[in-house]
Amino acid sequence: MLECRNCGAGAPVDEHFCPQCSRILALGRHGDCFTFLGLPRKLLIDPQDLERRFRELSRKFHPDYFYNATSAERLASLERSSYLNDAYRALKNPVSRIEHLLAIEGLPSARSEEGTTKVPPSLLEEVFALNEELDEIRELREASEDSDRLLVRLANARKPIDAKRDEHERQLQELSARWDRLLAVSGVEGEPATAAEKRATLDALRERLLERNYINNLLATIEREVSGLQAHASRRGATVSPNS
Repeated sequence: MLECRNCGAGAPVDEHFCPQCSRILALGRHGDCFTFLGLPRKLLIDPQDLERRFRELSRKFHPDYFYNATSAERLASLERSSYLNDAYRALKNPVSRIEHLLAIEGLPSARSEEGTTKVPPSLLEEVFALNEELDEIRELREASEDSDRLLVRLANARKPIDAKRDEHERQLQELSARWDRLLAVSGVEGEPATAAEKRATLDALRERLLERNYINNLLATIEREVSGLQAHASRRGATVSPNS
């Protein structure tokens, strides 16, 4: 519960204005972006609805409306405007939306250092093949192999990783839809199966995010190799005289 600093009345944490005196409420300790924007904890949300809610609250919280208000109200408008921007950014992107859901549901972050350094079991084959190919390409680059040929090999090495990323995007979409279906089912209070299904879905979402982060790191490694090859080719070209 929040306490209105103007009249002392209590208000639910998801209220922005005091139900008694209509003054803007201090933000307090708010950690649920869904609740702040008046949304259920769903992952497949309507972008237009999210935008509409953001615009409406932006107008209500705008500091210009509180120019002649008390200092406490001016501070509250600034706090809520700032948090609104953060909440909007968190929910606008599907991946950050999942990360926020995991956080407020009490699961560890999918951005842990371990999750980006430890090879996920489902990617072992692709990582092994990619590392072998990258090692060979680096050796050939040092041996002055034609850069265009090596770039083609890098493009081919990237294809399985791109395919894995596409597969993970589909899995994230399917798991997000599953979470929303479970959320829509108003199960019997205390029913263990529903709680277990929700937790299993959250765990699967986190696992897919960890794998997704690792895949993005692999793609970044390939991009660095491409840039290195292009720079190497440019340096070689610059050392060759047109008249030689």
